[in-house]
Amino acid sequence: MRYDARYRTRIYSSGYFPVGVKWLLIVNTVLFVLSYLASGTSFERNFWLFALAPAAVVGHLALWQLFTYQFLHGGFLHLLFNMFTLWMFGITLERDWGTRRFLKYYFLCGVGAGICDVAVNAAIGNWNTRTIGASGAIYGLLLAFGVMYPNQTVLFNFLFPIKAKYFVMIYGAMALLGSLNVNSGTSNIAHLGGMLFGYAYLKMRFSFPAWRDLLDRYKQWKLQRARRKFQVYMKKHTGDRDRWVN
Repeated sequence: MRYDARYRTRIYSSGYFPVGVKWLLIVNTVLFVLSYLASGTSFERNFWLFALAPAAVVGHLALWQLFTYQFLHGGFLHLLFNMFTLWMFGITLERDWGTRRFLKYYFLCGVGAGICDVAVNAAIGNWNTRTIGASGAIYGLLLAFGVMYPNQTVLFNFLFPIKAKYFVMIYGAMALLGSLNVNSGTSNIAHLGGMLFGYAYLKMRFSFPAWRDLLDRYKQWKLQRARRKFQVYMKKHTGDRDRWVN
């Protein structure tokens, strides 16, 4: 997949902190603190209503859980890993894409990961399981970074330098192997789902110019069709008015 440089933005100031990443960090951290403070109180159950549960999504159409589960985390290390990875890879992507496209991609991967998690757990009968965390969206960011900057050096496990494309391959393989154990306590299916939806989006967005051209032609055809209808309408009514005047 080749990245088209036409979609690069012009924001490269080293002092610029992208607003999308910043607010994702803030909201996730604030909600984690609030859930921690609510632990052991009557308010704790309210937070679990926003976790992703197949029984609620499928049985009660609680589709909003596909979005809200991404903002809850099960512990400090869980939050730290996701937020550090968001900061590490998300800043570059948002600077390159712009905030709107970055957030669209981020939540697409998160929701896609949730759909995969619900589908697999429902298929094997785990209706009452609950999934939380932004890992699905984070794995989508890893995939995007590896695709866009394959030869960029990153730190594997934050220690060992490695090219981004190999970094993504390793994490993808780890998620695939982990998904074989459905009772591991980690939703590796969501990780894979985030990467899958991310790859599909990038493939459609950057690798199919013919598809974009087809959409542009369709829009032009609709515009021309509307213009012709307007001309016919004006000609008809102008002709009727002239006949009455004469």
